[in-house]
Amino acid sequence: MNYHIYFSPTGGTERIVRYIAKEFPGAEIDLSREVQPVEMTGEDFVIVAVPSFGGRVPEIAAMRLENLRGQKTPALLLVTYGARAYEDTLRELKDLLNRQGFVCVGAAAMITPHSIVPTIGAGRPNEADWKKLDAFLLTVKNRLEGERAEIQVPGNYPYKEYRVLPMEIQTGGDCVGCGLCAEKCPVQAIPRENPGTTDLEKCISCMRCVHICPHNARGVNPERLTMLREKLEKICQPDRENEFF
Repeated sequence: MNYHIYFSPTGGTERIVRYIAKEFPGAEIDLSREVQPVEMTGEDFVIVAVPSFGGRVPEIAAMRLENLRGQKTPALLLVTYGARAYEDTLRELKDLLNRQGFVCVGAAAMITPHSIVPTIGAGRPNEADWKKLDAFLLTVKNRLEGERAEIQVPGNYPYKEYRVLPMEIQTGGDCVGCGLCAEKCPVQAIPRENPGTTDLEKCISCMRCVHICPHNARGVNPERLTMLREKLEKICQPDRENEFF
């Protein structure tokens, strides 16, 4: 059986996973929700995808992945990032899956729109990106039919320090209290009884609440957003090539 396992607060990672899933149809496991323990065999195949949060695997996704166990189960890894750098994310994801009994037979690092400043990386993946991904998926299929050798990926250990960029999510007067943000928050940082507020101690700045609000009532502190945009526009490379391993 194939499994599509992903953490995708703003939908960019999920979009690529769903594209890959057309070649490997199967069951979904959404890491933005609580994950029940699952045991997988060597006959199964998993696609595991996360965005890079400051060069690391999002902490909540890493915690929930620990509920999944493999038995030399082949895995395809995907890391998405907003055109700055993914640093130790692939290495950390591979190490985590190895500890859980998975064999990583392929990996990709792909650019998607930046979750906080989506104008950076807008339009990625583009047509050329999809074509290169298609070619890579053929390679993965061939590997699955062969010896399933473990691949190597870039990254360092010890990993860089895990840090969440505090974005101070705010709620404006357009909030109608529908509670969608509270329902969908991966870390329960928005109280259901008062969805116009955010527990900034729990918030991981994943931007899901901002992205899904039907009334555009949630957003980032404008001054902080302007500073971040100016910084990222200087260091990001939205035209850089995706990487496949």
